[in-house]
Amino acid sequence: MATTLAKSHLDILNEALEAGQLQQVRRLLNVSLKPADVAHLLESSPPRERSVLWSLVDQENEGEVLQYLSDDLQETFLSEMNAEELVAALEHIDIDDIADMLQNLPSTLTAEVLRSMDQQDRERLEQVLSYPEDTAGGLMNTDTITVRPDISVDTVLRYLRRHDEIPSMTDSIFVVSRKDAFIGVLPLAKILVSDPEMMVREVMDTDAITISADTPDTEVAKLFERHDLVSAPVVDPESKLLLGRITIDDVVDVIREDAEHSMMSMAGLDDDEDTFAPALKTTKRRAVWLGINLITAFIASAVIGIFEATIQQVVALAVLMPIVASMGGIAGSQALTLIIRGQALGQVERSNAGWLLNRELIVGSLNGILWAIVIGIAAILWFEDTTIGIVIGAAIVINLIAAALAGTLLPVLLKAWNIDPALAGSVILTTITDVVGFMSFLGLATLFYA
Repeated sequence: MATTLAKSHLDILNEALEAGQLQQVRRLLNVSLKPADVAHLLESSPPRERSVLWSLVDQENEGEVLQYLSDDLQETFLSEMNAEELVAALEHIDIDDIADMLQNLPSTLTAEVLRSMDQQDRERLEQVLSYPEDTAGGLMNTDTITVRPDISVDTVLRYLRRHDEIPSMTDSIFVVSRKDAFIGVLPLAKILVSDPEMMVREVMDTDAITISADTPDTEVAKLFERHDLVSAPVVDPESKLLLGRITIDDVVDVIREDAEHSMMSMAGLDDDEDTFAPALKTTKRRAVWLGINLITAFIASAVIGIFEATIQQVVALAVLMPIVASMGGIAGSQALTLIIRGQALGQVERSNAGWLLNRELIVGSLNGILWAIVIGIAAILWFEDTTIGIVIGAAIVINLIAAALAGTLLPVLLKAWNIDPALAGSVILTTITDVVGFMSFLGLATLFYA
């Protein structure tokens, strides 16, 4: 719904910009649209229109819009702002979102922003910044409401009424000791239905899920999904002191970013790649990955070069070679994608990888035999040569088994070596299936036609 809305507004904005109706555009950006929709419009606009749109966003709305932008675009706009402008823009933003933005800035500018903040906000922000961005500590918000276990529910209600508002996404109040050690949670729903005279310790939940500050954000997302959490307390891994909380909106961002990372990494792109980035900037980013692929292509070509004499002797080999490589590449990608997905969901570990390997080898063998027969018959009918059908059929079986082996083992091995399987897996897999496919096909052809 929001995306469709933003798309229709994109057309309206473009028409207004072309007509020079800047006041109408300003009203739409600052009054009619929500910050998330404004961010979507900025990301959907080419650089020239984007600069005009950003200049029309009121300063008091800049921070709200910034938090919804991709890291790449965030960095572009933040780098053009001085410390005073940054502090003004980030005044009403949650601490965890401010921490995410500051991590995209030079340390000198970050230090200026911290000095410009009041002591309480600075201490809270420094606490979040002390943890890596991809951990629970870097994800958490320090804005929490806490109570002691030795007070009544009625006292808690009176305490809540003293607040002008409570932090967004608050579904529970955290119960802590006098030294701020986490004890349990007190759901708001339970406060409303409990006897006001009952003590907090009598109605609180001491079995609540707690998240250590050093927990990876992907593990946090799995906990939220598995236990249907709306929010969860973050504690110090040693002292168990309450540090902050993580809410479902932050987890949704993690899930989305992980999905984008996996998809973009398959093509060798940054998951924060700006769709409308300038041509030179985009060229530099893609050139590196193209260079890596060129190296793998040379390796495959070198294998073909070994059998140059055989190819000249039997021209049909040159026609059929792409089929062998393509079948192996697709079969390997199927296994690779399945294992990477299983790793992301926490379902694939070293302990059960052996079962999956055996399964994929059986699948590769059965599919290899099936398609070897089909392709072999097609080759025989096409070139009227029984030998070429036998050669390509055998090569298909060999390559599909090799593809299953590589597609299953590569993600496990790369993860063990702390290499992102989504980023490196597809390139290595393509090289393996090409080399094995060409080697088996041309090698068998050399034996049969020698």
